[in-house]
Amino acid sequence: MGATMSETLTGTIPAPARLDKALADATDLSRERIKGLIADGQVSVGGRVATSPSAKVAAGTPFTIALPAPTPLEAEPQDIPLVVAYEDEHLIVVDKPAGMVVHPAAGNRDGTLVNALLHHCRAQLSGINGVERPGIVHRIDKDTSGLLVVAKTDAAHEGLTRQFADHSISRRYVAVCAGQPRPPEGTIDARLGRSDRDRKKMAVLDPQSTRGKHAVTHYRTTKTFGVASILECRLETGRTHQVRVHCASIGHPLLGDPQYGRDPKALRPILEKLGFRRQALHAASVGFIHPATGERLEFQADLPRDIGELIDEIAR
Repeated sequence: MGATMSETLTGTIPAPARLDKALADATDLSRERIKGLIADGQVSVGGRVATSPSAKVAAGTPFTIALPAPTPLEAEPQDIPLVVAYEDEHLIVVDKPAGMVVHPAAGNRDGTLVNALLHHCRAQLSGINGVERPGIVHRIDKDTSGLLVVAKTDAAHEGLTRQFADHSISRRYVAVCAGQPRPPEGTIDARLGRSDRDRKKMAVLDPQSTRGKHAVTHYRTTKTFGVASILECRLETGRTHQVRVHCASIGHPLLGDPQYGRDPKALRPILEKLGFRRQALHAASVGFIHPATGERLEFQADLPRDIGELIDEIAR
């Protein structure tokens, strides 16, 4: 597999602040990660190596952060069943179950989608992302179910990555949210970045912010039950936790979401009865141009049983 490369981030301080906060705002790295990089001598500000995370820095000051190559995780092939929607010698489309992490990381070194893919594909996956994330072109959250496209060759990986970058890949999610969105159909255009209060969470940022990333979600209510609604969400961009944060930002968080929502009191007995403890979100379809053949492909994945049962209970 391809070697894992180091990365260098450059930019300017967006606003006067202490160094670790300013760099976190400018890069979306966590403050703890930045403190570690400063301690390792990997951060330069204004042409000098930074030594103190609490040093005050002025807006417009140039910075450079050297991100060392991550320590490789030698993922082992594991015979874990996969639901395969499509497969050829170039790529594979899988229907990931909720609860499965996409790739190994600290705390999740096995039982991941990558472990399953290494066994299923006999290690024939793109090496562009190195040994930590072989073949992985995009991700969905651990507790989100649905379709994921994985590259077997570097050429397929590069072709799919270009389509994700220019937003030409179509992605449709089905979500169950609290309440009834008004209007029932619309577009959420809200910049996303790390939350100032909790760096593990994402948040909607000021439109004029110099940090975070542009994010657009088109939603349509397909059914409503008063206390909850089923939404079809089409992603124009694919940011971390995008659907979850965007829906919460308009006052309609996804049911079961432990990070961004508080379930309506009337629905808590249903969620408890079903043991439903994950965001009600499913990547229901994905469409793209096959990077080798040029053919337009579209794949659908039925709702998993747990979301189906949740909808049935709410509808009663």
